[in-house]
Amino acid sequence: MKTYYLTTVILFLSITLIGCKQQQKNVTEEKTANPPVEESVETKQSITIEKLENSPAYTDATLTLDVPETIKMSQGGDMDFVFNLENYELGAQTQGPNSLKLANSGKGQHIHFILDNQPYSAHYEPSFKKEIPDGVHHLVAFLSRSYHESVKNTNSVVVRKLMVGANPHDSLGLDMKAPTLIYSRPKGEYSGKDTENLLLDFFVLNTTLSEDGHKVRATINGEEFIITEWGPQVIKGLPMGEVSIQLELLDETGTLIPGPFNEVTRTVLLKE
Repeated sequence: MKTYYLTTVILFLSITLIGCKQQQKNVTEEKTANPPVEESVETKQSITIEKLENSPAYTDATLTLDVPETIKMSQGGDMDFVFNLENYELGAQTQGPNSLKLANSGKGQHIHFILDNQPYSAHYEPSFKKEIPDGVHHLVAFLSRSYHESVKNTNSVVVRKLMVGANPHDSLGLDMKAPTLIYSRPKGEYSGKDTENLLLDFFVLNTTLSEDGHKVRATINGEEFIITEWGPQVIKGLPMGEVSIQLELLDETGTLIPGPFNEVTRTVLLKE
């Protein structure tokens, strides 16, 4: 009887042990066949803009061009431009922390020369030649700090109309007395540390910006920002690669103000 009892117990334990091993095997096979799925959370880099501060004001800096408001040339070609400056030094490095924060020109302060709201050319001397093609053109030139922020006062900018050729055609139809937006920065390519803070800068003519009046809408890689005060901004949080910047001059209702320059889109490139 005792022997039968021990045999039964041993048989029971053997069956239990085999069952446990089989269960462990099944669990192991299930884990192998269905490995745990790790949740992947994609983080979207947030683009922000903030007001740039701590730049020297240069409130008494002036830029002038001693030619009529409408410049006439018989034919296209090289044209001499001789600017006059007061209380501003071309070629000097702008003092303050922003020259380290932003992309900065090693050649110093300069003039931004913008024809028909196309990307500017930078000039570090007051006199230079520019090739002007036949047609009606609109020149905007203003003083720039070494890190490309425009000097914003009533005397730091020159606006002229150029009529070049025998019968120049005005394809733009710009009213030079109407509210006008002129794009300046960002521009070109940025690499390394310069990609962290991009200067957003523009010039407005014949208007002021305010919360209940005219304003600028900046659309950066599809994200919209409303600017109600004319001043430099810093763009942060941009991804590497191509960056699209669109600027629009809007009225108090948020409607685009008519004008050939009041809506502009530029692309810049950010590299490691």
